[in-house]
Amino acid sequence: MIPMPQAPAMPHAPGIPCVHIAEIEIDPTYRQAYMAALNDEIATALRVEPRVLVLHAVPDQVNPARFIVFEMYADVAAYQAHLTTPHFMRYKSATAHMVKSLKLTEAFPGAPEPKAL
Repeated sequence: MIPMPQAPAMPHAPGIPCVHIAEIEIDPTYRQAYMAALNDEIATALRVEPRVLVLHAVPDQVNPARFIVFEMYADVAAYQAHLTTPHFMRYKSATAHMVKSLKLTEAFPGAPEPKAL
């Protein structure tokens, strides 16, 4: 079982965006089902969570069973809240048997600042 992502280890100042890059490798036999679950989770998060600023997933060009997800949240509290939403929990439950590995890298926004919405 792939563990749930954890909150960032480094403290964040309020109002500083929380940025992650997720590298996900799946069992290729589930590619279509995984893509559907991932796309549903992203669309729902962007629609119902105003503090989710960016969620963008792309398949690796060399390995179609690998996905890169760029995530930006208004702050670490928004990220932590996202992890408890029904749509995220549904995604994790539906894809647990599909995911072979998950690497979550925390990044920090630099200059220039993210575009305001």
